[in-house]
Amino acid sequence: MKIYNIKPVPKCRMTRSDKWKKRSCVLRYFDFCDKVRKAGIDLPDHGATILFTIPMPKNWSKKKRKSMDEKPHQQTPDLDNLLKALFDAVHKEDKQIWHYGSVMKVWGEVGSITIGRVDLK
Repeated sequence: MKIYNIKPVPKCRMTRSDKWKKRSCVLRYFDFCDKVRKAGIDLPDHGATILFTIPMPKNWSKKKRKSMDEKPHQQTPDLDNLLKALFDAVHKEDKQIWHYGSVMKVWGEVGSITIGRVDLK
């Protein structure tokens, strides 16, 4: 299992005008893609387990932070958009991916992406 200390960012909906408008969500997404490539994250075509850890808001109390640590993250960003962003950052085309063991998102103190592998026979 490998942990990458990169805050997960969802894939945003882009338009043609994003070439010159430079919206903040697009800039965050491209920055995320650069960090993923620089970290050398590699996703196999099958058997990977992926855990997205979403950082808790700074304004939460210590009590709430402790109670929510590693609990399911059940709000935006959506899991599929986080996965799309990761796939796009790692693979030029992701059509060869045919199986993933599990994909989850949970709350945590800091944002990270954890990737493990389950070998299939």
